[in-house]
Amino acid sequence: MAEETEQHTTAIITKADFSFKKYAWEQFKKNKAAYYSYKLLVLLAVIAILSPILATDQPLYCKYKGVTMFPAFSFSNNCAVKDPKTGEIENIQYDIADWKKMDVESIVFAPVAYDPKKTDYDNIDYVSPGSKQGFTNKDGQTIPMPTRFRHWLGTGKSGEDVLSGLINGTRISFSIGILSMSIAGFLGLVLGAMAGYFGDKKLQTTRGSFWTFVIGLVFAYYYGFSVRAYSISDGAATSTAAMLQQLCISFFIFVIVAALFYWLGKAIGKIPFLHTLVYIPVDSIISRIIEILISMPLLILIISVAAIAKEKSLINIIIIIGLTGWTSIARFTRAEFLRVSNLEYIQAAKSMGFKEFRIVFKHALPNALAPALVAIAFGVASAILTESALSFLGIGVPPGTVTWGSLLNAGREQYSAWWLVIFPGLAIFITVTIYNLLGEGLRDALDPRLKK
Repeated sequence: MAEETEQHTTAIITKADFSFKKYAWEQFKKNKAAYYSYKLLVLLAVIAILSPILATDQPLYCKYKGVTMFPAFSFSNNCAVKDPKTGEIENIQYDIADWKKMDVESIVFAPVAYDPKKTDYDNIDYVSPGSKQGFTNKDGQTIPMPTRFRHWLGTGKSGEDVLSGLINGTRISFSIGILSMSIAGFLGLVLGAMAGYFGDKKLQTTRGSFWTFVIGLVFAYYYGFSVRAYSISDGAATSTAAMLQQLCISFFIFVIVAALFYWLGKAIGKIPFLHTLVYIPVDSIISRIIEILISMPLLILIISVAAIAKEKSLINIIIIIGLTGWTSIARFTRAEFLRVSNLEYIQAAKSMGFKEFRIVFKHALPNALAPALVAIAFGVASAILTESALSFLGIGVPPGTVTWGSLLNAGREQYSAWWLVIFPGLAIFITVTIYNLLGEGLRDALDPRLKK
């Protein structure tokens, strides 16, 4: 009897101590491919964050004529150095100083002592990784390249260091992938949650209010966007800031007109004939929007919008990918909400009188988030591929911005420069594979039905 009681107590404690987060993490670690992909992703994230000091021609530390400087970490771009012997003041500008040839007392360079945008005139015209590389010392003599300053992955047409470009391109690719999926994730989660929770038969309003608001949306779109189409086009042709300003004005007009019709609908809904309650087909409306976006060739749409904008900008790429990449997230969230909305704790929250907003976003969404996280992981990989494709075509990032796609684009000019294709291509392949394996690992770990 005592043994049965002890076993029963142990079972209760085990259930009480059960944590789905711990369970999911244990399941995730069992998937070796996904687990090592996670570690590689952390390494790439560290490289992306530290890229400004991992690959730069400005030294991390330098002592020159008795003055200690930290050019790579300094917010200022210059330093006044007084010669202790002559008393003359020398103004050193960090970004143009030739640190490799200066007569310094001591200096510490970055692991890759080259800026991805600057030219090494001794190694122009596509120097391969294994070929001889030259270096001009402080006496003006050309000598074999010291091992410390060697271009380990070769150079481009103008002598740009490929390894430095890959390291700095990591930051650009991660920024575009994460920021664009943040926009897509927000839209997908909100719209998918509304579609799955409310459906077509849960949200009611009067007939007058519903049709007045629908008509109001048409007017809001007309006055907010159709009438101002030329202003938005001019803004897109001027600059990214001007385009965002015009879009914000249009969105503000859209909201104001829609709000006016909403309040007008409340008044019209009191008319006896229009006072009949009708259901708002939230699910059908959002599902039709998703179907329209899915049926469109998104890559061609993104290329068209990016080509129209006169000023190439990272913000343009992030917004375009974010506004077109939310559909799969919304579909997964909707499907999960259809299941979650009928569970006991949701019914209990309704019986306690909680507001719909609190039930959706505080109780239901956290428990329906797992499939969306998987979709977001795959979406980041897709966003990196899209940015690389746009940069490869020359319509992506601004000129002078070094990304993996722009390095591939540079390789088109010289087919014999295989290193400009192989190394950026491997970086894109490895990163996309990491995110795909991570997404598969999350999908398996977050599904309790899949036990390994």
